[in-house]
Amino acid sequence: MLVSVTERTREIGIRMAIGAKQRNILQQFLIEAILICLIGGVLGVGISVAFGIIFNMVIKNFTMIFSIFSIVAAVLCSTMIGVIFGYMPAKNASELDPINALSRD
Repeated sequence: MLVSVTERTREIGIRMAIGAKQRNILQQFLIEAILICLIGGVLGVGISVAFGIIFNMVIKNFTMIFSIFSIVAAVLCSTMIGVIFGYMPAKNASELDPINALSRD
């Protein structure tokens, strides 16, 4: 997210210059970070379940069992990582001065 904020400094400056508030910028980057991590968590769970099903079809004397608790915990953990590591870059982006953001290259 830090790289995303750095690369999109000009976009942030334009949005703030035309009236976007700090909370709008913060919300945009937080939602983006959460969605990226949530999608990654869901894809990871989906791939592991698919692997488990294939494994169970190939190996007959050993079965993989997935618990709902571990699946929910994995998705929640990845979402919390998005919140924790997305908050500071999002806060820094929301506190940028529009003039300075537009003048940066």
